[in-house]
Amino acid sequence: MQTATSHRFKENARTALDDPALQKALGNFQENFIDRRARAAARLPEFDALRDAARDIKDHVLENLDFYLERFEAKVVEAGGQVHWCTDADAARSAVLEICRAAGARTVTKGKSMIGEEIALNEHLAAHGIEPVETDLGEYIIQLRHEPPSHLIAPAIHVNKDQIADAFRAAHADLDPARPLGEAPALLAEARARLRSRFLAADVGITGANFLIAETGSTVIVTNEGNGDLTQTLPRVHIVLASLEKVVPTLEDASTILRVLARSATGQEFSVYTTFSTGPRRPNDLDGPEQFHVILLDNGRSRMLGTEFQDMLRCIRCGACLNHCPVYQAVGGHAYGWVYPGPMGAVLTPSLLGVGEAGHLPNASTFCGRCESVCPMRIPLPKMMRHWREREFERHLAPAAARHGLRLWAFLARRPALYRFAAAIAAGLLGAFGRRRGRFRSLPLAGGWTAHRDLPAPEGRTFQQLWAKRRRVS
Repeated sequence: MQTATSHRFKENARTALDDPALQKALGNFQENFIDRRARAAARLPEFDALRDAARDIKDHVLENLDFYLERFEAKVVEAGGQVHWCTDADAARSAVLEICRAAGARTVTKGKSMIGEEIALNEHLAAHGIEPVETDLGEYIIQLRHEPPSHLIAPAIHVNKDQIADAFRAAHADLDPARPLGEAPALLAEARARLRSRFLAADVGITGANFLIAETGSTVIVTNEGNGDLTQTLPRVHIVLASLEKVVPTLEDASTILRVLARSATGQEFSVYTTFSTGPRRPNDLDGPEQFHVILLDNGRSRMLGTEFQDMLRCIRCGACLNHCPVYQAVGGHAYGWVYPGPMGAVLTPSLLGVGEAGHLPNASTFCGRCESVCPMRIPLPKMMRHWREREFERHLAPAAARHGLRLWAFLARRPALYRFAAAIAAGLLGAFGRRRGRFRSLPLAGGWTAHRDLPAPEGRTFQQLWAKRRRVS
């Protein structure tokens, strides 16, 4: 799998906060994502009812996952395709490589796929003499920059036009070095021209899947570029990469979830392209692949079934939780150190890699609840992050100071009288010492806060004391 640096989240976050170009790029969320989603939801009176329906569909699937996966496989085979069951990243990479070798592939075009990132497929193919070419514009940009994506639906959101132009000049050295690349249309035109020959030359096309339809054996991709369609129709072989939980029972169920997907992701009514693929080309078809393969990846998902983290498997990768998260907006996606960033990554990454590697991520939350409030699948992300914090504490993976501090707090919280007494002394002392300035620039045991901002001084009385006085007066 892709090498993880989630255990270095604190260091990654500090680096991100000190990167002026990144901070500028991260300033576009309000208009590009948050406001657009709000407007799209407001235009659809039944939006919340659709969220409930989408949640119920996925809950039903997860309770009957074996049945729907077997049904999906049977329909794929009936349509002339093949399904490859893969328990882990190694098995998935091997399956893809075997298919590519059997096809004599030298070049592979790829549509955007988070599973491809999860299993580090590009590196594996390149190591075996097969050139992978990303065809989604954002993915193409970060491939040229030798970076992983930083967002689920906008993989290059962390870079600006000048950085993209620099990457194009370095990679497309055969073109006029003086050509103008200052505006987005010029960059897009150059990428389109460069990729056209790659589409035509590719032996194998690889895409992800937003949904797998058990009723028909179809796979669905949702994109805003035509690259996904070209990737799966022009090459002789089409490979679909998908994780187990992407299956839904019927076309109608997929349509229900599609109605909340684009609205939650980009604020669109529907994405520009929503493409259904069912098997290889039939005798009377004008185009399409000769072979159709579906790689079904587990890689730890089945371990989540029946646990407090099962709800995470409802995720449809819309990115809404990232777009609304104040932590993600401050540090970006690369700070999370693996494929899945933001609140959904803070739950999914520990589930797949273990709390030892990713235990910092559930702590990177203000618990403001915005992620859960905008999630189209109503996933209780804060609750699951709290579960991971509990596991981290139980396994003594949290820093000693944090563990001892929590034990002290728990000792006092279980003794209300003692808690009120200690809180009154602390509030009184802090109020007395901070009265002149109204704030503290530094304070013992609060260095993590005061290193970046002042700590407001309390008035001198606790909430309980103020509440008791108010009740007496009233």
